[in-house]
Amino acid sequence: TFFFLFRSTPAVVFWQWFNQSFNAVVNYTNRSGGSPVDESLLIKSYCAATGSAVATALSLNHLAKKAPPIFARLVPFSAVAAANMVNIPFMRNKEITDGLPVYDANNNLIGNSQKAAVTGISMVVVSRIGMATPGMIGIPVILNYLERKGTIRHLKWAPTAIQIGLLAVFLTFTTPMCCALFPQQTPIQISSLEPELQERAKKLNPPPTVGYYNKGL
Repeated sequence: TFFFLFRSTPAVVFWQWFNQSFNAVVNYTNRSGGSPVDESLLIKSYCAATGSAVATALSLNHLAKKAPPIFARLVPFSAVAAANMVNIPFMRNKEITDGLPVYDANNNLIGNSQKAAVTGISMVVVSRIGMATPGMIGIPVILNYLERKGTIRHLKWAPTAIQIGLLAVFLTFTTPMCCALFPQQTPIQISSLEPELQERAKKLNPPPTVGYYNKGL
């Protein structure tokens, strides 16, 4: 099962590669609007995210050999969290360099803001890690507790069944909840935008104090 894959180095490498390949597709398709990404950037993002996940997992796996079992079970979460912090910004780097369109409440374009892009992508990173937290931390803690109590000692099928069942429950609730942590059309104070955008906002009638941008998912 997934939470025991840290025991095999080939399994760590394969599953981290597989997971980050899937994440790269998700991050690309859920970027803000239709922001283009060139092929070289896609390759760099893919290599950086996969490399960070594998390196983190292997490093923590080595440390976990001398640590309590519960620490070892948290290795996959640490690797996934680290990879998310690399994968998402890389896949959406075009938004950071070009900025995201910011509009006022009347849908008038104020301009493209790099600050809005950085803020929006940071929100997405937090929500993605939040989605993984209950399943990848809660389940190992529960299994560790049950094993220490001897509850599932003689039930070889129990760990797998418990993991699948709990994971289904967690994902059912955490995915929509974490997507809803931050609004899709995210408000941002005009005063926190770049000076040139603040000047453009002052020329609108009436001058807005809050702008809105699509942060993506």
